[in-house]
Amino acid sequence: MEGGPEVSTANKQTAKWFSQRLHRDVSMARWGTYGQPVLLFPTAGGDFEEVERFWMMRVLAPLIDSGKIKVYSCDSVAGRAMVEREGSPGHRQWVLNQFHQYVRHEVAPAIRKDCNNENIEIVSAGASIGAFHAAAVICRFPDVFSRAICMSGTYDIRRFMSAERFGDDFWVSSPLHFVPTLEGMHLDKLRTRFLLIPSGEGKAEDISESWNLARVLGAKGIPNRVDSWGKQTPHDWMTWREMLPKYLGEWFG
Repeated sequence: MEGGPEVSTANKQTAKWFSQRLHRDVSMARWGTYGQPVLLFPTAGGDFEEVERFWMMRVLAPLIDSGKIKVYSCDSVAGRAMVEREGSPGHRQWVLNQFHQYVRHEVAPAIRKDCNNENIEIVSAGASIGAFHAAAVICRFPDVFSRAICMSGTYDIRRFMSAERFGDDFWVSSPLHFVPTLEGMHLDKLRTRFLLIPSGEGKAEDISESWNLARVLGAKGIPNRVDSWGKQTPHDWMTWREMLPKYLGEWFG
């Protein structure tokens, strides 16, 4: 990535506060001044600046600096709890649900306030575990999120919980499991949304995860598309740095 475009540091802002929902300090960053808000989730247990350290902001610079998009990112609190085996399995399931509630009731209002528009719709995006969260928040909160880009996703996360039993906190947070139960106005709204589910088929990739999510969504009439990037495409940032600007550019460029 030597010599790639840079994003002006004048367009970056950070914030930190104590989340009553998560019972801990949380951090968030924004890159850009104008444009469509995009909430980009980190991978696994990454922090709010992971996407910058892995040069994602460089490849998104043309869209950011031209005012097409504003990118936000927050700490992956739930992912970190899973990676670090924080507390009991039941506690980790609680953190997962509370993380999504924090996104809906703290992060999304902060984005809307920053955009000076209390009703603006947000695009969710992420890779790996971040793709899981991107899918989960649009499926849980289709009144806030309009589209999702779920790259190289892992969607059945039960294996990361090290649990023998799963409670309501898990079932209401996992799209593979709660989407089949949706009905009524929630489902009607979700059917007006769109999930893009790209994945490679190379090293450490498992595109069957993407197809499983697509089947669950399709069975309920929720618009989605799986894109295969082929057997030469690995589960890695080099892949996601190609995917995300391509799709955001097609939508908003």
